[in-house]
Amino acid sequence: MFSPEVINMIILGIGQTLYMVILSTLFGYVLGLPWGITLAVTNKEGIRPNAAVYRVIDFITNIMRSIPFLILLILIIPLTKLIVGKSYGSTATIVPLVISAAPFIARMVESSLMEVDPGVIEAAESMGADAFTIITKVLLVEARVSLIVGVTICFGTILGYSAMAGAVGGGGLGDIAIRYGYHRYQADVMIVTVILLVIMQQIFQYAGMFLSNRIDRRRV
Repeated sequence: MFSPEVINMIILGIGQTLYMVILSTLFGYVLGLPWGITLAVTNKEGIRPNAAVYRVIDFITNIMRSIPFLILLILIIPLTKLIVGKSYGSTATIVPLVISAAPFIARMVESSLMEVDPGVIEAAESMGADAFTIITKVLLVEARVSLIVGVTICFGTILGYSAMAGAVGGGGLGDIAIRYGYHRYQADVMIVTVILLVIMQQIFQYAGMFLSNRIDRRRV
């Protein structure tokens, strides 16, 4: 049986993990959504093709996605300190989580928008719709199911990153698993944290798929 202290610590870890994942996903989409829209719009098959702009943004996206999260976390410690005043803890971990998630989200958004039927876009253009209207009323609406699935994938990815951040004092369940399971050899605590992470991942996935299926049925 776990002591009350350990139970309270695990409960706190759950709260810290949810705090990191939810806020990081939110801020990640604040950056990643317009980023992905720009990629889709300036793509050679987009509504406003622009090879120069696309190549620059595409290059930046690929470079940022190539940096492993733990290395990125350490690399931007000065920026993290500048923004939140410290480089450890759950709040500080949100900064590298957002920076790591944003290009991943951008690529998913681009992929979702590029799946929209060109015939729908052509119909909107024939009626005189401008680029902003096409993006907000056609692309985002038609791709909403795919975008919601993307949010689900993003939740799972950020959840995994938040656990990795525990290796450098990032807080949350990952931090508990490493401190107690690795440094103190308390396998029972580590197993519980792993189970909780798996459960959280499954809840996020189920909720996202349920919502996307409900919206998809409404389109029929």
